[in-house]
Amino acid sequence: MSCVLVVGGGGREHALIRRLLRSVDPPELLCSPGNAGIAKDKVECLDIAGEDVDGIVAAARERGVDLVVVGPEAPLVAGLVDALADAGVPAFGPTAAAAQIEGSKRYAKELMDAVGIPTADYAVLTSRAQALERLESAAYPLVLKADGIAAGKGVVICANEADAHAAVEEFFTEQRFGQTEVVMEEFLEGEELSLLALCDGERALPMAPAQDYKRIFDGDEGPNTGGMGSYSPVPGIEREHVEALALAVHQPIVDEMRRRGTPFHGVLYAGLMMTAEGPKVLEYNCRFGDPETQAVLIRLRCDLLKLLRGSTELGGLAGVELEWTPDWAVTVVLASRGYPASSSKGDEISGLRAVESLEVEVLHAGTKEVDGHVVTDGGRVLNVTGLGATPAEARDRAYAVAEKIQFDGKQMRHDIAERAVARVQEVAG
Repeated sequence: MSCVLVVGGGGREHALIRRLLRSVDPPELLCSPGNAGIAKDKVECLDIAGEDVDGIVAAARERGVDLVVVGPEAPLVAGLVDALADAGVPAFGPTAAAAQIEGSKRYAKELMDAVGIPTADYAVLTSRAQALERLESAAYPLVLKADGIAAGKGVVICANEADAHAAVEEFFTEQRFGQTEVVMEEFLEGEELSLLALCDGERALPMAPAQDYKRIFDGDEGPNTGGMGSYSPVPGIEREHVEALALAVHQPIVDEMRRRGTPFHGVLYAGLMMTAEGPKVLEYNCRFGDPETQAVLIRLRCDLLKLLRGSTELGGLAGVELEWTPDWAVTVVLASRGYPASSSKGDEISGLRAVESLEVEVLHAGTKEVDGHVVTDGGRVLNVTGLGATPAEARDRAYAVAEKIQFDGKQMRHDIAERAVARVQEVAG
């Protein structure tokens, strides 16, 4: 039996583990550090943080791991895949050099310029003084982004100059995201689309499209989060559109990175804005999206373990075609009190017993077990994904279960997939 170590402890990693458990030849699974739900799936959770590169490499060698699947971006940017390769352990994910596509917004923008990928106009701000000077002649709204990784929270949409000044203080004076440059972008209008592609260093194999909800409150109000919900597929984005998008925004990146000697292996996530002028890239991520993964993988008919192994080898995905169920999937995120500015921890969670079914999957993100009770561990706590023949059916099933789960300060949006439901009903009738 093979042994696979999944690095991370969120809903994305729980989704990966659930699919790996359904492989044709299920491997022995380890998770570092995991969470309460992953442990309840009888997966051994190692007390090693995802950012502990040396600890993970040592554990992989000691336990005879033959594949490490890296979930979060921070270990990838820190060079975990490189360290594992040096130790002779195969890993799913890009090297540190390739992970810079997420590790640096500036790098990603310059890479897009080099290969001609449509994106928002931008400028790089290196100091508070320079930023304040640029804001005097800026057009609003505009977007300010921390250059480095920020768990989805380093993006501020500024409606006016006052908002922009406040963001500049947050970035440069308070250094909320450490010492960082800031990328200033034009504000793009349209609908967002998330498209992930499995990459083997040569080819970008697109997955099913999804739509993510970044803001904390209904109606896209409030600050950005790591994601409060998602759904898949997306109305109007058919297979031919997906393949065309991958050729336009994923494949050129894969080709250029290979040309530069830093081939991209793993998942290349493109966050797109479907503007009136056509699709434009908002950002790239170097790993599975969260919570898009929860809505996408549940629909995958292929053996995930084979796909992950194929991605680690140059050209290992040649001839592979992905298959998807016709179901709709809607994922609702339950977050802790205070998120995203702060996070309540230690609140007991009720309603978890017997809430899952063939049509509803409950994945753990920020949870831990204390004295036999599952409690919140901050941030996004749980993901509830409903399946259905229509987006309305999937949405109803997800919310029916989400309402049954309770903990003090629970936050969730109530409008996930609302637009998809309306569009499908409009076409049908």
